[in-house]
Formats: sequence, C-alpha cells, structure tokens
Amino acid sequence: MSLNALVAVVLLQAAPVDPAQLAGAWTVDLSVDPAQPYTRPMHLTLAEDGTVTGDFYQSDIEAGRWRRQNGRLCVVFRTSDGVGPYHTSACLEGDHVVGQTWAEHRDFIFLWNAARPTE
Repeated sequence: MSLNALVAVVLLQAAPVDPAQLAGAWTVDLSVDPAQPYTRPMHLTLAEDGTVTGDFYQSDIEAGRWRRQNGRLCVVFRTSDGVGPYHTSACLEGDHVVGQTWAEHRDFIFLWNAARPTE
C-alpha cells in the first residue's frame, strides 16, 4: 500500500461521523424468517446535548442517549410495551443501522438491521 493510500485510510477512519447520518426515519427489519418479512418504523432525533428522542416500534423513546467515539456513532434508549421495558442499542454502519433489543420481561433479545425507508 502506498503512503498516500495509507494516509487516506487513516483520515477516513478518523473522520467524525455526523449525527445527522443516524437521525431521521428508518425501517427496522425484525424478521426471524426471511420468508416472512416483519418490519417496524423507527424515528430518531439526536440533540446536541447527547440525548435521543423519537419512537421505535410505535413506542416513544425514553432516556435515549447517543455517542460518537472511535469512528462509531451509536444510540441507546428504552421503550415500553406498557408491561415492561425494552432496552435497545444500535450503531450506524455505513448506510444502515445494526441493533439489538432486549426485553427481560418477555425473555427475548432481537438482533436487527435497519435501512432508510424506500417510500
């Protein structure tokens, strides 16, 4: 690898990720079986003070936070189904989001991906 190419790679890795890249509307794919698509909307607003608001799976985001570190941009937040909390964390990876949601009261964890809505 040439010195110029190496410098370019280092600069790209060090470039800060803009929070606006994670803000906005997403379609979350919660499908367990690819033959049976199951998606839900997510809307994120990332404030300058590090808080996150919006909604996920038709529930308002509570106690949301975001952070940009080591070239990554991630969010964490809590939602509720009226019975118990759902704890979610997710990170921007290129043009999509990779996340996981844990519902202790339902005894499950969902591993999911999200993309920008196509409509």
